[in-house]
Parts: sequence; structure tokens; C-alpha cells
Amino acid sequence: MKTDISRATKGLIIINTGKGKGKTTAALGLMLRAWGHGMNVVMLQFIKRASANCGEHRAAQKMGVELVAGGAGFTRSERSLDANKLLTGQLWKTAKEKVTSGDYDMVVLDELSYPLRYGWLTVEEVLDVLRNRPPAVHVVITGRDVPGELIEMADMVTEMGEVKHHLKKGIKAQPGIEF
Repeated sequence: MKTDISRATKGLIIINTGKGKGKTTAALGLMLRAWGHGMNVVMLQFIKRASANCGEHRAAQKMGVELVAGGAGFTRSERSLDANKLLTGQLWKTAKEKVTSGDYDMVVLDELSYPLRYGWLTVEEVLDVLRNRPPAVHVVITGRDVPGELIEMADMVTEMGEVKHHLKKGIKAQPGIEF
């Protein structure tokens, strides 16, 4: 159900960053809101495994919303880092196509900060894609430590700050909360 993306007065670049929980959750909320208005939305996840079956994947499938997980999982092992680097290149190619195609009203680039931090993508190539997208396309970027150049280009930046977190009490990650 494609809408006329000219409804947006200006496509925004929105960044959710910081050390607190809620960056992806907030992006999912924006995506849900846009979808509710009949907008064509997609989320590309740069760290989550393609085989991930998290709550957002299940919901997206039921709603008919495109959600593409294309990472190797979030670990710090050398093998995982190498796999993520390779997969990032593949997913970035898809992301560029989706951002610049004009087929989407909103594109969410979840955990994009990690490929940038590890040098798997350059800030310049991301900035170039953002500058050359159709004018009404919203792009939402999530992740810790988003580079300053992206922060500067963004129209809205929210920093999630941790005040308290149940994981520090030894309470494990739970379905519906963390995944």
C-alpha cells in the first residue's frame, strides 16, 4: 500500500542514540505510526541475525511490514566481527536502494552506528546516500555513539540515557522487552 510521499513536508533524518535502552523500540514506534498512516515502511537491522525471531519480526510478518535482519549477531568474537563486516556490505547495498528508490516513506537503519564505529562503512558514504534520497523520505538511524557528522545532519536527535536497568540486577533479557 504505497502512499504519495509528497504528504511529508520534508523527509526527516531522525537519530536515536545513547547508552540507555529504547533506541530500536522508539524507531519501531515511529515505524508503526507511519504504517498506521498508510505509509510504506521498512527496517533494516545491521546486527541482528537473519534467522532472528524477535517480537518485532513476528509483528512485522503479521502486519505485512518489511523487516530485514542482516547481521551475524552482537558478539565481540573475531569470527562474528568478520561475518558482520561481510553482511554489513550486503545489507548496506540493500539499504542504499531502499533509501534512494522513492518506494518507501520511512526507512529505519537499526544499529547503523556499529558498522560505522568498526569501519565497515564510512560516514561519508552514509552522508552521501542521505543527501541524495528523495526529499520526502524519512530515515531513522539507531545505535550508540552515532558519529558527529550524522548528528549534525540530522533534523532530530534523541539521546537515551540509562538511569536504571534490570540487567544490572541479574534479571535476564525477556521476550517483549529486549527482543
